[in-house]
Amino acid sequence: MFALVESGSITKHLNGNKGITLNDLQYPKAIYTLWTEAERNAIGIYSIVYDNTNKKDEQWYINTDQSYAFANGKVTATYGTATAKAHADTNFTAQEETDGLGTEGELKKEGLKTKLIRDVKISAADELAKTDWYITRKSEKNTAIPSAITTHRNLVRSRQAAMETSITNASDTPAIETLFTYTTDSDGVTSRPLAEIPTLD
Repeated sequence: MFALVESGSITKHLNGNKGITLNDLQYPKAIYTLWTEAERNAIGIYSIVYDNTNKKDEQWYINTDQSYAFANGKVTATYGTATAKAHADTNFTAQEETDGLGTEGELKKEGLKTKLIRDVKISAADELAKTDWYITRKSEKNTAIPSAITTHRNLVRSRQAAMETSITNASDTPAIETLFTYTTDSDGVTSRPLAEIPTLD
């Protein structure tokens, strides 16, 4: 992306996919690929430098729109301060009920915790479903369930409970983000504090 700067101010954003007329002179789109930055700058066209310092993971935060500024011979696009998504559910207030927007105390918007715990439940249910046939066979044919299967199913349930507790106990959105952030140790093992639902080998 490029920007046209006139009299020290950004007047237009350019995709670089077509030519441009400046001061009655027609320039082909080749200026965006064949000209040097200095040559483009000489006619007022600058490459946009993107500063993502304030940009955060959109799974956990709401980023601002980018703002563009021209200074020191450079056009920069920057983000403002990101807002953390609500980690807890939001319910309708008494005033909102008065305004006819909902019933006080009822769910208005789910927070991250509710959504993430639901995901954990789904993952655990999907894993247990793989071995549900052992349970059915036991019920219909009285065939013993292998101990390894029983152990695995118990581990899935206990891990699910532990993961849900970790999410519930997270104090804020950054704490939740930490639970889901993968790191690699000196042995090359990648993991996250929340752990995972165990799967059968």
